[in-house]
Amino acid sequence: MKKTLLLTSIVFSALTLSPNVSANDSVGLRVCEYIKANDKSRLRSYLKQQKLRVRNLYDQIKCNDMNLLIFAAANQSLEAGEFLIGKIPAKKVQEEIDNIAKHSAHLAEEARLRVE
Repeated sequence: MKKTLLLTSIVFSALTLSPNVSANDSVGLRVCEYIKANDKSRLRSYLKQQKLRVRNLYDQIKCNDMNLLIFAAANQSLEAGEFLIGKIPAKKVQEEIDNIAKHSAHLAEEARLRVE
């Protein structure tokens, strides 16, 4: 009985404490961590190692139920956000300008410059 309760509590805690990342979890988790830490160089090198492109991942990865740009703006990750703005197609950046502006004026201005 005690083993069953212990096992149930371990499984429940593992499910509730796991980060909210979608797409390939290991890749998504790493990308989200680097964006949150505002570590542009590690983000770039990781993507290069994995032979991935931001424009291909942008629609697939969600960090805390936000897309990569909004997540960067919400965490005030300016360097990583500028990197993402430069790599994502201008049409998609333009669609998110208003949402970016809610979190970061600097990234919203960079986005506006990108779509001009």
